[in-house]
Amino acid sequence: MADLLELRGKLDEIDENIVALYERRMDICRQVAEYKISTGKKVLDRQREQEKLAKVKSLTQDEFYKKGVEELFEQIMSMSRKLQYRMLTESGAMGRLPFIGVDSLEKEKARVVFQGAEGSYSQAAMKAYFGDRVNSFHVDTFREAMGAIDEGAADFAVLPIENSTAGIVSENYDLLAQFENYIVGEQIIQIEHCLLGLPGTELQEIKTVYSHPQSLMQSARFLSEHSWQQISMQNNAFAARKVAEEGDHSQAAVASAYAAEIYGLEILKRGINQSESNSTRFIIVTNQKIFRKDANKISICFEVPHESGSLYHMLSHFIYNDLNMTRIESRPIPERSWEYRFFVDFDGNLADGAVKNALRGLREEAINLRILGNY
Repeated sequence: MADLLELRGKLDEIDENIVALYERRMDICRQVAEYKISTGKKVLDRQREQEKLAKVKSLTQDEFYKKGVEELFEQIMSMSRKLQYRMLTESGAMGRLPFIGVDSLEKEKARVVFQGAEGSYSQAAMKAYFGDRVNSFHVDTFREAMGAIDEGAADFAVLPIENSTAGIVSENYDLLAQFENYIVGEQIIQIEHCLLGLPGTELQEIKTVYSHPQSLMQSARFLSEHSWQQISMQNNAFAARKVAEEGDHSQAAVASAYAAEIYGLEILKRGINQSESNSTRFIIVTNQKIFRKDANKISICFEVPHESGSLYHMLSHFIYNDLNMTRIESRPIPERSWEYRFFVDFDGNLADGAVKNALRGLREEAINLRILGNY
């Protein structure tokens, strides 16, 4: 039996040869990139890669080795593409991203739309971002808010995108993919649910509580202590308005202290949501392809070929370019059963070279890549 040190020595020698061959291969890839720069030929040639994988797999008869060789060459060709993307980007051959950098957003004269009624958390987020004197109006649905900026009726929309306890607002993820609108900012606000009723209402008078289903869920511990009927509504502020307008002491709403102030309701119990760290992140959306020059977060969405390893190869562009991915979510694609659209957030600015390189590679290899915003 061979000595372990002797075996390791042989492996070291083989590894040195592999590194030398890898360098030779990448040097040739540089020449390939130069050719593509001069001819405008695309980097990714799926048919060529599939033919190459079939050929190298045929060079071994061992089934385990076949799988290993396939994985090895998938990685080698992936690194080759990334080198070519970088060279194409550096040469300017990949074109410019269609986004304009601005020093700041024009907030003072902006018209802003939010979903819900007066007193909603969306309105609170809007005022936190744009100021108390903002020129605003509200609509009933998220789709109407997106439509308002898409049509130019508003300059910006304020939409909730995720809650720290309830998770993502899936409808708004889907709307970001459907509309040609872009994220230019975000605002996080603390969520404190309160039980609101008509002035003078006693807890024992209450029979029915109205609120958004997420707010009811987040306040479940408190609500379970009472035998009240819980009825879901589209928005917390709608619930508060209903209680105020109907003037029935048997009705209460779960909403914000801000809503109580707007509708003249009394806070019967403050902070009924069980999580003290409950907060919601809102996005600021516009129909303009702009980004602040000091922006440091990018959101994108894309689809991938429905085949093994495709998502892995897409995410490798972040690793290769040393970009920190902070979030990934998936949403089903309605028109294609069991296929998904991926939403990714990562650190960076559209003016950064590493970001440009990663986006070029992603655009070449993804299906329907969209930059949702830099903020």
